[in-house]
This record gives sequence, structure tokens and C-alpha cells, in this order.
Amino acid sequence: MEIAYTCEDLGCIVRDQRKREGLTQLQLADFCGLSASFISDVENGKPTAELGKVLFLLHNLGLDLGVSERVANR
Repeated sequence: MEIAYTCEDLGCIVRDQRKREGLTQLQLADFCGLSASFISDVENGKPTAELGKVLFLLHNLGLDLGVSERVANR
């Protein structure tokens, strides 16, 4: 399991998965019905990328996004 603390972290996870699937940004965009520029924005960590579209993209890449409570350092 990979953990993303920033938009850039999430973008790297998306890029790595896309490459593991052997897809270009354009191919992934066509598959998902999104624009290639949106895929690029997400992969580059653009913080204003629309959350609903990001979740849709993750789903189409076979990725799940989870939220868990952070344990405080003691």
C-alpha cells in the first residue's frame, strides 16, 4: 500500500500505475473519457484537479483511495 501525503505523491502513484498498465496519457484519457491534459495535471500534482474526476481516474486504474485516522506520535 502506498501512502500519498501530497497531490504530488498521488500524481506519482497515478503515473506509476498508468505505466505499469502500459498506457500513454492519451490512451488512458481515451479509456476514461477524460482529457489528456487532465491526466497530465493529476500526474503533475495539480492541487485544483477535480476530486470526482480523480476518484473516477483511480477507479479506472484499479486503484482504491482510503482514508484512515493518523496515529499521533507519542
